[in-house]
Amino acid sequence: MKVIFIIAGIAAILSIWLIMDYKLGRKKHLAGLKEKEYPLRKSNIQLFSNGNPLFADMFAEIRSAKQHIHILFYIVKNDQFSKDFFSLLKQKAKEGVEVKLLLDWVGSNKVKRSMVKDLKANGVHFSFCQVPRPPFLFYSFQERNHRKITVIDGKIGYLGGFNIGKEYIDQDPKLSPWRDYHLKILGEGVRDLQEEFLLDWQQATDSKEMHHEKYYPPLFQGDSEHQLKPTEGVFLEEIYSEILGRAKRAVVIGTPYFIPSDCIFELLRSLLRKKIQITVIVPFHSDHPLVKEASFKYFRILIQEGAKIYQYQKGFYHAKFILIDDEILDIGTANFDKRSFFLNHEMNCYIYDKKCIKQMRKELEQDLENCLPLTLQDLNKPNPWRDLKERVAALVSTFL
Repeated sequence: MKVIFIIAGIAAILSIWLIMDYKLGRKKHLAGLKEKEYPLRKSNIQLFSNGNPLFADMFAEIRSAKQHIHILFYIVKNDQFSKDFFSLLKQKAKEGVEVKLLLDWVGSNKVKRSMVKDLKANGVHFSFCQVPRPPFLFYSFQERNHRKITVIDGKIGYLGGFNIGKEYIDQDPKLSPWRDYHLKILGEGVRDLQEEFLLDWQQATDSKEMHHEKYYPPLFQGDSEHQLKPTEGVFLEEIYSEILGRAKRAVVIGTPYFIPSDCIFELLRSLLRKKIQITVIVPFHSDHPLVKEASFKYFRILIQEGAKIYQYQKGFYHAKFILIDDEILDIGTANFDKRSFFLNHEMNCYIYDKKCIKQMRKELEQDLENCLPLTLQDLNKPNPWRDLKERVAALVSTFL
């Protein structure tokens, strides 16, 4: 009995510490933060939905770089594709091109010290970002940089959902083919990607060179109107509330993880009451424990109130987009979940160009061809194991 009391006491102390660490860490995180959005820009935008053509294009542009290569990823693995990526960066550094590589400390935990040492020895400027630090270790461990930004010579930019690892180029049997969306941006918008990368680099390294004119060459005005908006674990909920509130006919959401905040969930329900069609596409197969089950309580209500929920069957669905009335297209790094709303550093591109949206509509039709509808009958079949996972998921949904 004494042992039980000791264990209970330790658990209680640990729980109190975690709660206080999170609340105080969150308070410190929010202190002084202001919403940031870049101006409306015009760029030429190309949409990629498969990793093989994306990385063939990106790596070709990296090989052609003359001055600087700036790359931020949430995940880089320790596999052959990742090693090929590192080899390319080392080669460019040897050629005299400035190479800066910034990786999230948690997401890229498979990048070992020996790999970092080798990169630096070959001239690559490297840093991890969002390294947990006291006094709020638990909160800082949860606050991740989930952005994926590549900027080449200040003139070519990439942003989207793909990371570096074999699964992203369809070499993981469990998750292939990998369906995702990534943008290549040429024109005015690249300046904003560059600035955001350099802000993150400055925060991670204390570098003071982010305003150096060499990083901001003259850029042309492209054809597609868009706006880039970074978020820091805050403001995304407000941005989504604003754009969803503009819907008059239809909203389509693609996301690997559907765990909306209370505010966003109630907004979706209000749209349904206005007879606005809501379609959600999620993966049938999950890449993380509990994230699938965490969505079910929301889906039961949305389906009952008229939404259409589809599960993607052909591989893994990692797409992150919102399409509103075929007039606003949001593509970026943020998932439709509480982690992106309240913890992750994200960056999304809001596109208003009809040509880009038409291309996205074609991709979306292909997505739906590879989906099956999720029904209330599916969700309500007796399944004690699923029910248990739903209960656990509900307790930790903010951190999934």
